[in-house]
Amino acid sequence: PLPAIFLRAEWRYLVFLNYEVEPAILSRFVPAGTELDERDGRVFVSMVGFRFLKTRVCGLPFPFHQNFDEVNLRFYVRRRVPGVSNWRRGTVFVREIVPRWFIATTARLLYNEPYLARPMDHCIDHTAAALRAEYRWHYGGRWNSLWAESDGGEPQPIEPGSEADFITDHFWGYNRQRDGSTMEYEVEHPRWRMWNAGHTRLDCDVAKLYGAEFTPCLAKQPSSAFIAEGAPVSIRRGTKLPRSGSSTR
Repeated sequence: PLPAIFLRAEWRYLVFLNYEVEPAILSRFVPAGTELDERDGRVFVSMVGFRFLKTRVCGLPFPFHQNFDEVNLRFYVRRRVPGVSNWRRGTVFVREIVPRWFIATTARLLYNEPYLARPMDHCIDHTAAALRAEYRWHYGGRWNSLWAESDGGEPQPIEPGSEADFITDHFWGYNRQRDGSTMEYEVEHPRWRMWNAGHTRLDCDVAKLYGAEFTPCLAKQPSSAFIAEGAPVSIRRGTKLPRSGSSTR
């Protein structure tokens, strides 16, 4: 049987700024039993900001913890499952920022997820002519931000085989546990629609927040950028993988 659903929510107005990165930078973050996923020999990290809405944990809403922002730096891995022909393709987080101390502490204690609680806010300006989404967080004595802007209109299906298709086609999560093992969990949501982002900005103290090794790649213009419409999402309880080696490829 499938693991029970641990969390239900809606993810909305997801800003993706995607950057090509040297694989060696990510090697120490790759969980055991997985390897870096790549597109045409290229490896990516993404800065992502979004609205986390209508959150319910184990079916229950928590007062003052249902609607909040999240910003994260993530990269992409895959895992070969014995007896299954297809790869399981998933996401690993370098750092996740939320505004609620309780959320961050619970995620760190239960799943060893790299959460950090900081003051945050957002601005979503969506009209028929344009869409602008900005997420801000206070860190290092100042406000950091990421934003993207797109033409208005209806969001479009993600083009199969595109870079956006590669980035969003990861429906598993992986994170390293304190004992060196790996937790795997499934993330369920319909395929998103998106707006291409013609203008973007990342204003962030990368070295302090993520490590100096990420500064060169995040200082460049993104390889691609888009705003995903989002949808309801379900996250199943995590299970530990059997002990095995990892490959960064």
